[in-house]
Amino acid sequence: MMVTLADERSGSAQPFRLHVLSIDRESEGTLLVRLGAVDQALLPHWTPGAHIDLILPNGLMRQYSLCGCRDDRQSWTIVVQKEPVGRGGSAYVHEHLVAGDELVVAGPRNNFPLVESDAYLFIAGGIGITPILPMIAEVSRKCRRWTLVYGGRSLRSMALLNAIATYEDGEIHLIPFDELGPIDLAKFLGRPEPGTKVYCCGPGQLIDAVESFCASWPPAALHRERFAPKYLEACADSGAFEVELARSGRVVCVSPDQSLLGALEDAGYCITNSCRAGICGTCLLTVLDGTPEHRDDLLDDAQREAGKMILPCVSRSKTLRLVLEL
Repeated sequence: MMVTLADERSGSAQPFRLHVLSIDRESEGTLLVRLGAVDQALLPHWTPGAHIDLILPNGLMRQYSLCGCRDDRQSWTIVVQKEPVGRGGSAYVHEHLVAGDELVVAGPRNNFPLVESDAYLFIAGGIGITPILPMIAEVSRKCRRWTLVYGGRSLRSMALLNAIATYEDGEIHLIPFDELGPIDLAKFLGRPEPGTKVYCCGPGQLIDAVESFCASWPPAALHRERFAPKYLEACADSGAFEVELARSGRVVCVSPDQSLLGALEDAGYCITNSCRAGICGTCLLTVLDGTPEHRDDLLDDAQREAGKMILPCVSRSKTLRLVLEL
């Protein structure tokens, strides 16, 4: 009997085991990894922009965007770029992972969803192409207008070029730095285009520059996903505050030099987390009362204004007390 695992919309899927079907060199410095269920279960549905949490045998948890065919319920595809100064996750995949290995996976989850629009401008830098490729597949299927601007160190290092080449209905600009220099963002973003959504993923400097250009675009035109946290200076008020946990009524004090996540962990609460930098969304908690001071790079403006969610790894409280659904 085929068993279907919970899909990403449920938000409650438990970690499960997958095995490595194959590992292939995708481009210079990147590997294409295909994963399949160990028990012949159908893999969960996912939407463009979704990622999975990969729990490696060395104990590290890392997030990787799904970039294969969404209709394939037998396998998932991720691309892993080796980071010379990373924290060990990509190095493990490149140096130790082999076909046949079993891994624990959670998800899929989508913090970078594709919204409806008449036209799209996709801007990708390096490995930032991975969540963008399924978006191209989707908008191409829907016959929407789209443009891809894809920059990388060199053509040799730019992943998924063969897959991109299969889409002939859009406008594609490949910009290898060693041949053409940096992306001329003014060319693509200098004039706001009503009815066009901008999706950007890549290095922080690229996203910062795109954000600056999009300040003159219509509200909510820009959607972006960061792989590393944006530099954030310490806020003037980083004082102590209290957190009330609604289910038990317990109150936990958070000191000025302590993160909310750290305070909850010290109090004995096990909060699932990964990046501890406000970019992955793994530790997201629900706020019932009080006003969060958002310091993450994940929530959009509407979510911040609503004040109903908080990333405890980096964010704090503007009020003396927060009430959490915990």
